[in-house]
Parts: sequence; C-alpha cells; structure tokens
Amino acid sequence: MVDVTIIGGGIVGLAAAHELLKQKPSLKVILLEKEPQVGQHQTGHNSGVIHSGIYYKPGSLKAINCRRGIELLLEFCNHYDISYDMCGKVIVATTEEELNTLGMLHVRGRENGISGLKMLSAPELLEYEPHAAGLSALYCPETGIIDYLQVCRQFSANIQENGEIAAGAAVVSIEDRPNGITIATETDEYETRFLINCAGLFSDQVAELAGAKRQVRIIPFRGEYFMLREQACHLVKNLIYPVPDPRYPFLGVHFTRTIGGGIEAGPNAVLAWAREGYKKTDIDVKEMWDYLSYGGFWRMAGKYWTTALGEYYRSFFKGAFVNALQKLVPEITADDISTSPAGVRAQALAPDGGLVDDFVINDTGTMIHVINAPSPAATSSLAIGEHIAGIYAGING
Repeated sequence: MVDVTIIGGGIVGLAAAHELLKQKPSLKVILLEKEPQVGQHQTGHNSGVIHSGIYYKPGSLKAINCRRGIELLLEFCNHYDISYDMCGKVIVATTEEELNTLGMLHVRGRENGISGLKMLSAPELLEYEPHAAGLSALYCPETGIIDYLQVCRQFSANIQENGEIAAGAAVVSIEDRPNGITIATETDEYETRFLINCAGLFSDQVAELAGAKRQVRIIPFRGEYFMLREQACHLVKNLIYPVPDPRYPFLGVHFTRTIGGGIEAGPNAVLAWAREGYKKTDIDVKEMWDYLSYGGFWRMAGKYWTTALGEYYRSFFKGAFVNALQKLVPEITADDISTSPAGVRAQALAPDGGLVDDFVINDTGTMIHVINAPSPAATSSLAIGEHIAGIYAGING
C-alpha cells in the first residue's frame, strides 16, 4: 500500500510527484507511465515555449498558474543548470480588425502582471524582427524557450530519490474500495490510498475507469509543424506570433526559435483520427467513435466547420501553409520549409460544443483528476504541482 499513485508521466504528473515529495519526503509515491520513458506525448511534442500568460483571462487557473509557474520554473532551471532563454516575442496584427484584439491583449497582459509590455508601430516592429510585416505589434519580454524534456529528466531524478516511477505500466482498471484503491496495469496491481490522474490525452477515460462521470470529452487535435531550412533561419530572430482568434484556445500559425537554434513554423490544428495520431495515417476507429458518438462533438462541428475546412486545406496543401506564414514574414517561400514531427493536443470539449478554455482539476475525496491541461501546462507545471499538492494536503491533513 502506497500513499499516492500518479497516473501519467508527462510534465504535469512529474511535477505533481516532485512537489508532493518536496513538501513531504516521507510520502510513499509511485508514478505509473504507460510508455518506456516519461514525457513522450504532449510534453515531448510541444514547441518548447515558456509562456508569459498574456492570453489568459485574469483570475483563471491558466493565468494564475502560468504566472506562478514561470517563477517556479526559472528557479528550478537556475538551481539545476537547465538551459533556457527569455528571448521575448512579438504578437503581430496584420489587419485592421486585429488591432482591437491586440489592444485587449495589452490590457490583459498588464492585468496578469506581465512587465515590460510595449506596443510597437510597424517601423518599431522591424527593430525586433527585421523581416516581419504588420500594422502594429505587441512586444512581450516575459516569453522564453526551453527543452521541457530536460526538465522532465530532472523531475524524474528527484522523484526517484524518495519515490518510484514504473514505466511500461498502462492502467487497465481502477477499483475504489473502502480500504483503498486498487489499480491494475497489464502486468501488475498497485494498492494506494490516493490517486492523482494526470493521464493527458486519456485523462477523461482514466477518470471514467475510476468511477467518475465524464462531464467533458477529450478531443485530440494534431498540430502540424514545419522547420525553416538553414537558408531561411535568418528571417526570424526569436518568436513571431499572430493575433489569435479569441473564439479558439489555439494561437495560430507562428514562428518559434528552439533552444537548439532551429526555427519552427506552425502549428495548424486539425482533428486527429486517434488520441496519439501524430501522422495523417494514424487511425483508431474505437477512439474516433468515442468522440463521434458524443453530442458535444457535433455541436462543435456545427459551430466551427468552416474553420475546420480551412485547417484541413492548410494541412494537405503546403502552399496554403506558406501563405499563412507569409502574413507574418513575407519573404518565406515553399522552398524554405521542411516537414517536422507533429504534436497532439488534448482538448476538453463540453457537452454544448464549447472548447474548454481553462484548466480543469477535480477532486473526489480520494482522487484528483487533471482533466484539461493543455498549453500553457508545461510552463505552469510546477504551479499545477503545487496546486495538486495543496488539494492533497487539504484532504489528508
């Protein structure tokens, strides 16, 4: 019998284990990860951005945890000598309609406590990004780049000083009994007093295994990327983002310098045919039926089908993707980009067809379920870990 079992070895699950053991090293904690190594899905397929919190509604879990998360993440990286670069980014308005949203982001950023924000005219934008084009831009200095897998490796090392990580442990059943919780994997059984579900793309299904009703459904969206070839890397200095469409929790096609020195372009966001559908050809009929049989999916489709068609068009036609990039950097051509591995975002979808915009963390007395933790979850991971540890302490004294 252990005190706490965490399901999911992405950065959120690792951060939760790290924080629990940091606060109470005597706890018996085990983390179950279905893959041979931790951080193999959303954590290992993101763009490595340290987000500032500029997009999130003040007072939301995203805003609070992102701002606290940056502070904790940089302290952690400084302590363990993990490389990062707070290089800043520009958010560029390319149409008159986007100027109001840009102004709203400026106000929201200040309300969230971001310092150094600066509105830029078109000529001033060129001082930050000489090859970018726009009517105006917002400079945000509290944005950076990092390799989150390095952070995960350090979390893993810290956890295993007092706790345990079991890799290759895919959970198949959960039984909540009066004297504890029994978790079965394909090869073993684990007895635990408390369960924390950080299963990411499968968080709703793990919650259901544990007896919780699925109030929202996880829908997988594939984010498809390109990398700039060496001849074009000079066109982007740091990070160039468009003004996001406020109707969606996605940020649009943008340019990101990676900590390794490359330049990433993307992503677009298309519905994936499997929860781990990193390729266009990855299809899981059972997982597709899980969302196709959900009323919320069809309500979402009714609202956003025209946008979805545009995303799929850009997915299958490289020229359309290049056109989107050229709105920000006109000199980019099709010869300047090559395909890069895609990522899959676990997006919670409400019964009314709404894309859930905030983190969703539920507790049921002996369990905590992290149901929705998309971007900026990596930036926020240590703050989410603190939040989870706080809920645990409140329940268990």
